[in-house]
Amino acid sequence: SNLSANCWSHLHPVNMFNSYNVKFQHSKALTSPYPGSHIERSQVPVDKVAWLTEWKDYNPVEYTAKSVLAGPSWADPQINDEGFSPKFNERDGEVERKSLNGLYVVENGRPRNPAGRTGITGRGLLGRWGPNHAADPVVTRWKRDGSGNKVAHPVTGKNILQFVAIKRRDCGEWAIPGGMVDPGEKITATLKREFEEEALNSLQKSPEEKAKLEKQLHKLFSQEHFVVYRGYVDDPRNTDNAWMETEAVNYHDETGETMDNLPLEAGDDAGVVKWVDISEKLQLYASHSYFIKLVTEKRGAHWSEDPGSECHK
Repeated sequence: SNLSANCWSHLHPVNMFNSYNVKFQHSKALTSPYPGSHIERSQVPVDKVAWLTEWKDYNPVEYTAKSVLAGPSWADPQINDEGFSPKFNERDGEVERKSLNGLYVVENGRPRNPAGRTGITGRGLLGRWGPNHAADPVVTRWKRDGSGNKVAHPVTGKNILQFVAIKRRDCGEWAIPGGMVDPGEKITATLKREFEEEALNSLQKSPEEKAKLEKQLHKLFSQEHFVVYRGYVDDPRNTDNAWMETEAVNYHDETGETMDNLPLEAGDDAGVVKWVDISEKLQLYASHSYFIKLVTEKRGAHWSEDPGSECHK
């Protein structure tokens, strides 16, 4: 899964609202050097991030990575290239150029980051001008003892939830097995495909094995699920003209029977894959911790021994 929501994918509080009216601020999208390069962003003071704040001397650095300019299938051409006339804010052929956060401004033919200035223009490592869509499947089950009974946390008395986590090859951090949405692909298909590739190593399976996996997974991915988060992600790869967005969805195996028969096996970008007990002690990238916490709230599961850190609805 090319450029999947990897170790740079942190979600931090941007001055804008996602579709759940949660307010966020830019943080990771202002870090230097830009990932995978020696490029330093021009510095953007916090009070100058918003486009509504006038800043005549704003002088961002232009940067698009060579890997993007080489013209791989997942990347757009340059804006002025002959024959390239993208339809921003709409479905453009197979490419989804609509943002999960509503309409964005297009200035001089380039989309403008809805969360504000980042100190860098162009696309950096991102393939698309405007939104670059990812999907994060959070697959959960209850932790059970040898007799099959749910295990409660000794302090909070709440049942412990587990999720399928991958340890990324590129940085060794635990993460949700997500990735980029392919052109023309429905989000539901991306969620399932990424889970198969990253957590079940489906790319290395025989057609027979793959068909068997598909059948079992269909059961899990077609039952009740809920959207944890949809919207802009504060990511160090973001620029003034290209940014990450994701949809995180929780698929919960209530009885544990579906996932018991699925052999977890790391594939693609993953180094290790396993069921991990969920608590606030988990060291995940920031965005993933936030998504996981929302899942525990929805499921009434254990998160923290400190009652002050639970969100009171």
